[in-house]
Amino acid sequence: MKLKKTKLLSVIILGFGLPSVHAQEATLSSGGDASGNGSLSYSIGQVFYATDSGVDGTLAPGVQQAYEISSIVGVKEYDAITLGFNIYPNPTIDYLTLDVNDFPLEKLDYVLHDLSGRVLLTDALHQNKTIVEMINFPPSTYFLKVSDGTSIMKTFKIIKN
Repeated sequence: MKLKKTKLLSVIILGFGLPSVHAQEATLSSGGDASGNGSLSYSIGQVFYATDSGVDGTLAPGVQQAYEISSIVGVKEYDAITLGFNIYPNPTIDYLTLDVNDFPLEKLDYVLHDLSGRVLLTDALHQNKTIVEMINFPPSTYFLKVSDGTSIMKTFKIIKN
């Protein structure tokens, strides 16, 4: 009789307990495996993460650290990756500062677009540091394109909070 109760209790625990056990669970947008000298599994869209800090820096596993460098193809004068244009603070709330270094300002201008491509602002650059007023625009993502009149020199993705 005692053996039957033990078996019944085991079946109940295994039957009801195991389906609710999960090792790791997350809703992710993408992921995969990478291999080379070792192997790595990665996920995109991870919500929770832990940060490890040490004397050499900080590691945030599972978090994509965004850093974009782009080069415009077909522009002969600027065929190397150049960080002569800078914009800050990004994300912004009210104002952006467009900082231009090592480029002649005579023909440079900028155009601010919203996500649908509608032109919101356009102006010529007269100084190395230009203030772009964003205070009247709703929170969204915008694109600021700097051009020399014939071609786009740099495009910035702006986040307005």
